[in-house]
Amino acid sequence: MTQRRIVIAGTGSSVGKTTLTIGLMAALKKRGLVVQGFKCGPDYIDPSYHTAVTGRVSRNLDSWMLMKDRVLDIFHHGTKGADISVIEGVMGFYDGKNPETNEGSTAEISMITQSPVLLVVNCASMARSAAAIVKGFQLFTEGPNIVGVIANKVGSEGHYQLVKKAIEQECGIPVIGYLKRELDIEIPERHLGLIPSLERGELDGFFEQLGSLVLETIDIDRLLEISMANPLNVENDSLFNEQKDPIVKIAVAKDAAFNFYYPENLEMLESKGAEITYFSPLANEEVPQDADGLYIGGGFPEEFADTLAHNEYVKASVKQAIESGMPTLAECGGFMYLTESIETIDNNKLEMVGVIPGAVQMQTRLAALGYREITGQNSNFLLDNLKAKGHEFHYSTYKPTEEPTFAYETKGMRGVKKEGYLTHNLVAGYTHFHFASCPEMVDNWINKCLERKGEMTT
Repeated sequence: MTQRRIVIAGTGSSVGKTTLTIGLMAALKKRGLVVQGFKCGPDYIDPSYHTAVTGRVSRNLDSWMLMKDRVLDIFHHGTKGADISVIEGVMGFYDGKNPETNEGSTAEISMITQSPVLLVVNCASMARSAAAIVKGFQLFTEGPNIVGVIANKVGSEGHYQLVKKAIEQECGIPVIGYLKRELDIEIPERHLGLIPSLERGELDGFFEQLGSLVLETIDIDRLLEISMANPLNVENDSLFNEQKDPIVKIAVAKDAAFNFYYPENLEMLESKGAEITYFSPLANEEVPQDADGLYIGGGFPEEFADTLAHNEYVKASVKQAIESGMPTLAECGGFMYLTESIETIDNNKLEMVGVIPGAVQMQTRLAALGYREITGQNSNFLLDNLKAKGHEFHYSTYKPTEEPTFAYETKGMRGVKKEGYLTHNLVAGYTHFHFASCPEMVDNWINKCLERKGEMTT
């Protein structure tokens, strides 16, 4: 039985992949289809759009952080019950970890998932030359299955017809539609208040309008034809098969300030026997008293630093939990929250939890970006003698006030560095982990929670 899936790939960054992906998702929903979104790479923001449009949790597919079988497992897990899967690419189609290979690229994801590819081409200021670009992408390497083109940023219907004729004649694949250069609609800035805006439904009108525009100029019936693909062979050994009854409770900070979590990380914890319970530092909610573990993920605490600083109740609760030995993971924004203070770019210094000695300083330029290979240090309870993969992305620097006990060592394009902070049963640092890169982390965390639970009851 065939399935429908399609990769929305770009010739480069900023060709309009996200706008088109959201528009196609909204248009397919209008046609009554159940749509599942995916995003290539480690990005958290674009999946938030997908989730808001489709009503289903969007998932990341990352062939650098995860082995091929894990990527297929996550893909298969996510597609259950969907009529069509729409996979948004990252950067240019062949851009990834390594300029000499397809490693970590959208092209590699398209090959792993055996998905047809729809190439988005910015056709501004060109006609026949667009065919040369598409031809180059077709011939560049064997493996990817480019089945169609969408022309973006065309000047008029006449301009579109010129592009369409050239590509279809020279490349032998259909151009199934276009979006005009002068659209009356623009994707909202990926600003830091995006997540709460999505959750409040403030962008629903935008999605509705974009879906209508796509239905006007893109042939959805043709899209459904070219998205047909053979079913994938997926191993039965899934990360999500085992469903233990809850044996520990892990509290997860989740609100507008802390919301960067891979859904698989939480699902893997649940499958191994963790009951997830959410609390909001922004709402001054304390760590649930019956929690055995604590997870404070990434997000934008700097945008809400004033509120977080004044929420003394939750700060005291988090500090008490960590200092009493609760097994805790804090990633990026969570790490920042646990330091003594966050200093904003307008030099406003705001007091945070204070478990980690030192301060965080915000800056206007990017401080770190990229994939990381992670090795545990100093008897890190999550990663002792193990290696995991993840990524860093932040605009701040941490200035310790005493020599830190590093949580791990990370290896990126710029070499190896000691990173993070280890104290009590806290593992904290700027790196975002993907648990599927090292499933043993989940077992270690749950075992540590059980160990502490036993200590607390004796």
